[in-house]
Amino acid sequence: MTGTPVVLIQWLDDADQSLPLPSYQTAGAAGADICANFPPDQRTGVEIPPGARALVPTGIAVAIPAGYEMQLRPRSGLALKHGITLPNSPGTIDSDYRGPLGVIVMNAGAAPFHIFHGDRIAQAVIAPVVQASFVVAEELDKTDRGGGGFGSTGVGE
Repeated sequence: MTGTPVVLIQWLDDADQSLPLPSYQTAGAAGADICANFPPDQRTGVEIPPGARALVPTGIAVAIPAGYEMQLRPRSGLALKHGITLPNSPGTIDSDYRGPLGVIVMNAGAAPFHIFHGDRIAQAVIAPVVQASFVVAEELDKTDRGGGGFGSTGVGE
């Protein structure tokens, strides 16, 4: 893994190729914005009622280099202003997946939210992946925290 990773993109057959590919909006952006790209018979988009989810198509498939993943994350403005989030955030797209890229969008807001064709709905972060080995041990090393669970460090109590 050296240099800048290159993510290959393929348009799906019914995609609107006039929409932008994933792109970084500023020089320092970590995430590339991804647009909703509905098929021709759904170009009016989708309305998501409060508490509901929808799988929003992007019109693309991707090839992520081995040793990397694509993480799909919510856009902060949509989350703050409308309660729009990704319920499995970050959603992981593995380097060996070649199917259509869809984004699971959830409306955690109080009002219905309409996603229009071409709206920026999520951001993609390309991140390195490390695969671990999992080994059974007779016992684990001791730590100050031990088996303390949620809130055991005093945060969030």
